[in-house]
Amino acid sequence: MTISLIIMAAYFLDRLIGDPRWLPHPVIGMGYAISALEKAIRRQVSSDRGLKRAGILLPFLVAGGSFAVAWGLLRLLAWIHPWLSVGAEIVLIATTIASKGLKDAGMAVYRQLQVGDLPAARRELGMIVGRDTQQLDEPEIVRGTVETVAENIVDAIISPLFYALIGGAPLALAYRAVNTLDSMVGYKNEKYLHLGWASARLDDVANYIPARLTAVMLVAAAWMFRHDAARSWRTVKRDARLHPSPNSGFPESAVAGALGIRLGGYNVYHGVRSFRAYMGEGLRPLESEDIRHTIRLMFTVSSMFAGLCLLGAAGCFALEWIQ
Repeated sequence: MTISLIIMAAYFLDRLIGDPRWLPHPVIGMGYAISALEKAIRRQVSSDRGLKRAGILLPFLVAGGSFAVAWGLLRLLAWIHPWLSVGAEIVLIATTIASKGLKDAGMAVYRQLQVGDLPAARRELGMIVGRDTQQLDEPEIVRGTVETVAENIVDAIISPLFYALIGGAPLALAYRAVNTLDSMVGYKNEKYLHLGWASARLDDVANYIPARLTAVMLVAAAWMFRHDAARSWRTVKRDARLHPSPNSGFPESAVAGALGIRLGGYNVYHGVRSFRAYMGEGLRPLESEDIRHTIRLMFTVSSMFAGLCLLGAAGCFALEWIQ
């Protein structure tokens, strides 16, 4: 079975069951490993220079270890029986993506807004964002949800599938390790400025191509659903690089342009107010239906990428048949 078909199977497995709580998840293991390594490093190193050097070592150990464990497991299973390896690779790749989880999280906020329960909507949003949500009104709750879903189209779906296409489950898991490192230590604060700098930079590099590819596919998806694809493309070109992240601005600006809304603005993190550059023109007020529109765009883009993988597999079969 080609990697393209394995990716298709993994994608639909995630769409079907997501991440069941009873199934051990590799990211949890990565999180434990990162915490243990951080404690070990801080016991041995205290200087800024030492932490910076250790920061280079950290992603090599975690991402490299994730790659090696997955590669070794698949080789062992292939030695027992090839189909065991195929089945394991499908499951492992499925654990690196989160299309169902992203949809469920967004729709949880949407449902609370539909019944007018703002406190519950704020709590649901607080489960998926780092900003303070206790005082947000409905448009700001919608903005936070749309931004999170749009941004995570890259991190939680397209990037892991992209790396699975290149290097199978081992490389997809290595990417997930890099992404987990960024979420745990990749902060520009006093605690992680030196230890986490390499993890944050590596995450930026890893998402560079997938983020731009996602923006192009979002423009195509906007055209398919009769949103304003031309405005979506203009907004990407104008606003994407204004985002503090070198990658997150691409999906966010594409969605903002497609829906005619404005993302970005003031957020509060642990009581501190912070401004994020505006994305889009704000031709109309944000409303709860924008969450559903964004989720539909997310599923369209992820299905589009999986479909491209299937076309690649069909092309390979055709070439083999001709030869």
